[in-house]
Amino acid sequence: MRRLEKKRISGGPEAPVAPGEEHTPRSSESSKSVEEVVADITDLQQARKAPQELSGGTPLWKHLGPGLITGAADDDPSGIGTYSVAGAQFGYGLLWLVPYCIPLMIAVQEMCGRIGAVTGKGLAAILKEHYPRWILWGAVGLLFVANTINVYADFNVMAASAKMLFHGPFFLWLTLLTVVTLGLQVFVPYRSYVRFLKWMCLALLAYVVTDFWPGVHNNWGLIARNLFMPHWSKDPAFILTVVGFLGTTISPYLFFWQAGETVEEEIAEGKAVAPGQRQAACSDAEMRQVRADTIIGMVASQAVTFFIILCTKSQLFDHHLNDINTAQDAARALIPLGAAAYWLFTLGILGTGLLAIPTLAGSAAYGLAETFGWRYGLYRRFQRARGFYATIAAVILIGFGLNFVKSISPIKGLLYSAVLNGLVAPPLIVLLLMVCNNAKIVGERRNGLWSNLLGWLAVILMTIAAALMIWGMATGKM
Repeated sequence: MRRLEKKRISGGPEAPVAPGEEHTPRSSESSKSVEEVVADITDLQQARKAPQELSGGTPLWKHLGPGLITGAADDDPSGIGTYSVAGAQFGYGLLWLVPYCIPLMIAVQEMCGRIGAVTGKGLAAILKEHYPRWILWGAVGLLFVANTINVYADFNVMAASAKMLFHGPFFLWLTLLTVVTLGLQVFVPYRSYVRFLKWMCLALLAYVVTDFWPGVHNNWGLIARNLFMPHWSKDPAFILTVVGFLGTTISPYLFFWQAGETVEEEIAEGKAVAPGQRQAACSDAEMRQVRADTIIGMVASQAVTFFIILCTKSQLFDHHLNDINTAQDAARALIPLGAAAYWLFTLGILGTGLLAIPTLAGSAAYGLAETFGWRYGLYRRFQRARGFYATIAAVILIGFGLNFVKSISPIKGLLYSAVLNGLVAPPLIVLLLMVCNNAKIVGERRNGLWSNLLGWLAVILMTIAAALMIWGMATGKM
């Protein structure tokens, strides 16, 4: 670290620059004060993992990071709500989307992780450097709007769930959850927060337990048939739910989040000193780790989806409880667990919400910070990345404020936010494909046949579903 300090103070040609300042001319380094240089070094020291954390003898799960967290964040309250609606309204009818989505998710999220690993930069920084500004602003604008509405819906159901279990005014719980979420995101050190997020992945196991609980009967033959035989319906509610299912599964905010978190992981492991400042080219071993992390995260995410649909089919659809609007309605899927059902549902919603809202706000902050050239990174202290953390606060507070403007049933709010993600995702996946096929950006790490095939398949499937939904709305059928 002393060697690094010497380089930074001297302002020599190899001196690394602060995150968000990659495009600043090198000569500006020499204008940094000693205090700024020391602050940069302190941020790096805070970000770096301890030597024992980097040793090759540690268990595999300790090396899992952005991919696993991204997969867990995919099963956020919006996901739980949308998958619950799918099971309650259509039984096993949408179960086939689970295995079909897994390879699409892996392909899309692997591209995001690969961009972060190879370039050492987030998506917005890449778009800013290589593409017209209207593309950059369009992508970041869509992300900011979709994420803010998603935060609104997540806060809505979190507060409703807390009220269901603990009673008290809705807006009291809404305010308390907002303060806690914002405080965790801004003031908890990055490495501690990552460990916290990994443990939050366990919150959704209640659905798995329920499906194997004594007295719960599942028709596994029918499940297998619906799992691999696609089923389609012209029912407008069916099409709306398909768009929401795809949107909450392949979500735009996860694109920016995984790329940004991969960059932060590089900094934590000493492979980079700042975004865009890798110490060496991305190795084959790193790429294998990115792929393994992504595969495990996406498969785990859809395994939970599978069990949510099974629960809601057996406990809601089979009992003709098809229209779910409230937290109490959705919690009935866990009724076989007895009095613990409402506790487990609420803890699952709160846990995944605390996981997802910082992810939503953080991905928007990565995008805006890279767009405006701000210093950024969750490993940085608040006073060193004010614009980055101000964006996080803005997304969270606007989402909080929308609950005072528009009243909507919690579960329907989650479904509609998922539908919005389904509309936003296709053009952003096209951008991912453009970036990952551009040798000027990713060099020899360009997409192979399967990445392109699955990426375009995701675009086509989501676009067709969205077009059918929009046509139904335009013709008054929805």
